[in-house]
Amino acid sequence: MGYPFQEIEAKWQAYWQKEQTFKAVQPSDLPKYYILDMFPYPSGAGLHVGHPLGYIASDIFARYKRHKGFNVLHPQGYDSFGLPAEQYAIQTGQHPAVTTEENIQRYREQLDRMGFSFDWSREVRTSNPDYYRWTQWIFIQLFESYYCTEQNKARSIKELIEIFEKAGSDGLQGREELDKQSFSAADWKSFSAAEQEEILQKFRLTYLAETEVNWCPELGTVLANDEIINGVSERGGYPVTKKKMKQWIMRISTYAERLLSGLDGIDWPEPLKEMQRNWIGKSTGATVFFPLEDHPESIEVFTTRPDTIFGVTFMTLAPEHPLVNQITTDAQRQAVTAYQEQTAQRSERERMADTKTISGVFTGAYALHPFTQQQIPIWIGDYVLADYGTGAVMAVPCGDQRDYDFAKHFEIPIVNIFEQTDISEAAFTEKGGKVSLQESDFLNGLTYTDAMPRVIEALEEAGVGRGTINYRLRDAVFSRQRYWGEPIPIYYVNGVPQTIALEYLPLQLPEVDQYLPTPEGAPPLGNATQWAWDTRSNEVVETSLIDHQSVFPLELNTMPGWAGSSWYFYRYMDPKNSEHFVSAEAADYWQDVDLYLGGREHATGHLLYSRFWQKFLFDRKWLPVEEYAKKLINQGMILGSTAFVHRIEGTQHYVSADALAEHKTQPIRVDVSLVNAQDEILVSDLQQWQPQFAEATFEAPQGKLKVSREVEKMSKSKYNVVNPDAICDRYGADTLRLYEMFLGPLEQAKPWNTAGISGVHNFLNKVYRLYFKDDLWQVNTDQADPKALKSFHATLKKVTEDIEQFSFNTCVSALMICVNDLSSLNCNQKEILEPLAVLLSPFAPHLAEELWSRLGHSGSIARIPFPEFNPDYLVETEKNYPVSFNGKMRFQLTLAADLDKKAIEEAVLANEQTLKYVDGKPIKKVIVVPGKIINIVI
Repeated sequence: MGYPFQEIEAKWQAYWQKEQTFKAVQPSDLPKYYILDMFPYPSGAGLHVGHPLGYIASDIFARYKRHKGFNVLHPQGYDSFGLPAEQYAIQTGQHPAVTTEENIQRYREQLDRMGFSFDWSREVRTSNPDYYRWTQWIFIQLFESYYCTEQNKARSIKELIEIFEKAGSDGLQGREELDKQSFSAADWKSFSAAEQEEILQKFRLTYLAETEVNWCPELGTVLANDEIINGVSERGGYPVTKKKMKQWIMRISTYAERLLSGLDGIDWPEPLKEMQRNWIGKSTGATVFFPLEDHPESIEVFTTRPDTIFGVTFMTLAPEHPLVNQITTDAQRQAVTAYQEQTAQRSERERMADTKTISGVFTGAYALHPFTQQQIPIWIGDYVLADYGTGAVMAVPCGDQRDYDFAKHFEIPIVNIFEQTDISEAAFTEKGGKVSLQESDFLNGLTYTDAMPRVIEALEEAGVGRGTINYRLRDAVFSRQRYWGEPIPIYYVNGVPQTIALEYLPLQLPEVDQYLPTPEGAPPLGNATQWAWDTRSNEVVETSLIDHQSVFPLELNTMPGWAGSSWYFYRYMDPKNSEHFVSAEAADYWQDVDLYLGGREHATGHLLYSRFWQKFLFDRKWLPVEEYAKKLINQGMILGSTAFVHRIEGTQHYVSADALAEHKTQPIRVDVSLVNAQDEILVSDLQQWQPQFAEATFEAPQGKLKVSREVEKMSKSKYNVVNPDAICDRYGADTLRLYEMFLGPLEQAKPWNTAGISGVHNFLNKVYRLYFKDDLWQVNTDQADPKALKSFHATLKKVTEDIEQFSFNTCVSALMICVNDLSSLNCNQKEILEPLAVLLSPFAPHLAEELWSRLGHSGSIARIPFPEFNPDYLVETEKNYPVSFNGKMRFQLTLAADLDKKAIEEAVLANEQTLKYVDGKPIKKVIVVPGKIINIVI
């Protein structure tokens, strides 16, 4: 009979909730430790067994840290704005807030069942107006700030305005944002509000700009690059096209170098840091200007190899480059337009990944070489991206394979500028080395190392270029054309954006009749009848009252999903504060997140944007540290074991998986919950499950069909989801927690196998039987067996070390070995079983609480000091010696471990068994190796 886990778990979950056992206090004299999980989006499907993996790991560590005397902050909340609830609203008409609330309740029930030690008093929801008031506040602060390159930090836009008022554009000499624009202080003061704002928009950290965006017609919104996979939307798999739109944009690019260098100071997984480094994409080279023939403009190019400038034989522009339409000749117009339309159907990722297709069109226009003035034909090609660098490439086919292939394909001349190299079959792509340049004018005879500074110097002297550091990181599009997101707190006066005064936040979402874009193509907020700002009453009024005198239109876009998640870790520190997003006192006490757990898939989304916001808020002195998470762990994924039935191709006839060699079949996924432990599914269950099987025929002896298995990502669409509720019902939450940790190292992916969970459940039953015999309490106060003490303290040492290394699978394994040892020793002494309960507490908290209570303690085990390892118990006091005669082992003899060689020999010779084997024969020699062997030669 198993232990009563359902009764125990319900009892202690109710106790924790009533007593608020895990509520963090501040300030405190205890050292702080802040443990955070990436908060979940509450989807309608609820949690499957793969979701809690990181939560269980963080909870083990949070409980351990409480036992170690830390004031632990371990909060939880919901990233509750998102597309799924809006899509459901479009389909059903149900308000996303209603759907979200229902989903949150479901999540909360599931999370509570698993015994997580969250401080629920600090719960946050990004869709709560009290929360997104502060997201809007941060947006306004970004709008009211610019990046000062002299001080290398963000400053108030008011300081920039003061510079312009005192010295005009001369106050910011060398800033590229002004784009050669020059104005005096008097000019600035004479500019209209719109003219001033046009200049300030070039500096604000969030700004309006017309830009080419990823437009998903099916979702009716713009998507960020990280929300697109293989040319389709991550959500729904819908086609994505390019479209020019006026958007709010975050100037994250100004923080590129700090985002890059900051990675060196945080303990985050190296693969993830490398992903961010690559996304930021720092490269050193030169900006070169190629004047256009018969046109006043120049083409700006960034290249990491300006030393190869004399090898340029053509230029390639991105099809979206703003100059393309201006320079294209009439003769090439049709071909260029067709190519542009074709390219617009492909995402940037598709274009970057496709290295085999060679395509492009000649514009009919020419640039001039900045040194030789020779004509250079200008092409467009989709391998050049408008958003990377300048959207233009100086093509050097002798030194770049893609340029080489392009030139060969379109029969463009190739000039070899590398001495003693053969480019008849491929480009010469070595960088550096001892290869010298030829056909390169003043660079002839120079190697890469010497040519680089020389050519940059020449470019700068001639005024046709400069040395440059470039970043791949682009400014982030912030607008989303959807309803269920934070309203952007902006209204427009004659087209000029104005922020809503801070005291009137939050600007709350209006009610709308439908959640689709308007018939005119405006975002869903365009359907609101009350969505205008009255500057007299400072409130939202009916849209029909817009008069552009005192009542103005409000922004129709909403914020992206990453807005609310870019600062939530600080709201947990001070969730009820109505005056600040976090008080200085709370921020100074908690400082930052000590341990952050979440998936690597957020590397170039949430984890990058949140670092950007953190650095901005640090610059403006609202936060005390520049990075918000000291340590990050990317937990692996629990994979599902998908089940397939097999249909003979072209028929509706199904055969068992063990008959596949005889037929050509198509695998069809089926619900794993219908499959038994022998990988069989009842035909009757299959026919009831989905209509497609009702009229099918089956080769199924005894009405059972054998399925095949494949390990895949656990997903509702793959029918391989395992519900944690079912595991908790059958085995208990403690079993689920232990099993997920036992599956393997935290950071690695591992397949789920429900069949293996019974072994972990048996382990907990064995723990229970150490304390109870036939449901009767059997713990006593007798002195513990030294062997039991040794086993326990060896385990305590191992578990303590491994918890600190987040090696939870080996912790569980060590606990299992220890409990087996204690069981074989019939250990029931309080001296061991009391600290064992504490040792078990982080992993199986419900059972540990019950055992602690039965041991006579009141209150919770949660903050009881962790047991202290005593090395004395591991010191060997006895040694078991194999005793051999003429090299053959005959018996074993246990002696004190500290005996010397002479004492060991005396003891063995006096032993009765020795006398028996000697049998009166003379002993020639006694060989003793202390601590190892005894051999008697007779």
